[in-house]
Amino acid sequence: MKAIVATDQAEGTAGMKLAQRPEPQAAINDVVVEVHAAGFVNTELEWPSTWADRAFRDRTPSILGHELAGVVTALGYGTTGLSIGQRVFGLADWHRDGTLAEYVAMEARNLAPLPGDVDFTVGASLPISGLTAWQGLIQHGRLQAGQNVLAHGAAGAVGSMVTQLAREAGAYVIGSGRAADRQKALDFGANEFVDLDNDKLEEVGGVDLVFDVIGGDIQKRSAALIRAGGTLVTVVGPTDIRPADGLAIDFVVEADRGQLWEIVQRIRDGRLRTNIGKVSSLEDAVATFNSTERRAGKTVIRVRP
Repeated sequence: MKAIVATDQAEGTAGMKLAQRPEPQAAINDVVVEVHAAGFVNTELEWPSTWADRAFRDRTPSILGHELAGVVTALGYGTTGLSIGQRVFGLADWHRDGTLAEYVAMEARNLAPLPGDVDFTVGASLPISGLTAWQGLIQHGRLQAGQNVLAHGAAGAVGSMVTQLAREAGAYVIGSGRAADRQKALDFGANEFVDLDNDKLEEVGGVDLVFDVIGGDIQKRSAALIRAGGTLVTVVGPTDIRPADGLAIDFVVEADRGQLWEIVQRIRDGRLRTNIGKVSSLEDAVATFNSTERRAGKTVIRVRP
């Protein structure tokens, strides 16, 4: 089968290539999915799990990508909850070969049914962005109606999900980003917008929750804005500073069938819009990932037309 693989961490995206790989087989509790669309996050090339398995053994050439939408073609021994021919979407294990391929083998529990009225491209754009926003806001941030949320990167794939879910929960959302992102962030539901290059972040005032996808100096300055009992939630690693009277939580997103189902239902009824930027073919994927153009939204690879 065709797949996008990486063999050398030092080369970054320049080391990615389209190659022929053996079709995967379903292990116990696995399914094999015929991939129709897949997502990719550039930081995958920095993750230890891209280059080694859980026993720290080299696993290159590794197939990249962890988000997918497709159709189940085989069931492993003991697999329950899914059936052959079923449309699914989900998040593949970090330490196993991924979804930028014609087929992927993965645990059935990491997949949710994809309704027939949701396009495969949309389905593939949801797992990381949607689950990250859901888990950061609801599980870790314990978001409540009436709270103020500072959502960094509000025009991005994750930030736009954060904005929409926070607004649905009854929060007041302050989005941040570059000046060019203002209108997009407002279109996704931000109540106001902070231009991080030209506005003074500290003028935002106190907030109950900061959702950080940037880190560094912006993270440190944001921690000082958190009210007593508030939370700094980040996905960029352990924080260097904590709120004076609050919590700092860094987390890695996890697959969750129930949460995926909640997210896709919101897509169906219009409460949630996905933020898709570039859509490319598997053959053009390497060139797309190596493009110097700024990415606006989620990049999705259509594996099958």
